Amino acid sequence: MKNKLVFILVFFLLFLKTNAQCAMCRAVLESEEGQTAAEGINDGIVYLMAIPYILVGGIIFFIYKKYNTLKK
Repeated sequence: MKNKLVFILVFFLLFLKTNAQCAMCRAVLESEEGQTAAEGINDGIVYLMAIPYILVGGIIFFIYKKYNTLKK
C-alpha cells in the first residue's frame, strides 16, 4: 500500500510540472514581453486537466473499496 501511495504522489507531482499549452498558444504567449501571462495560462490548463482525473480516480477507488468489502 505504501508503494502505491508513493507512486501516486510522484506521478501527481510530475503531472503538475508539465507544460500543457498547445503549439499555437505557446507561440502567441511567448511573443509577449512578460512571461507571467504564459505561466498563468499554463497553470490554468494543468488545473483544468487534473480535476477530471482526480474525480474519476476517486470514484474508481470507492467502487474498488466497496467491491472488496462486499466480497469479504
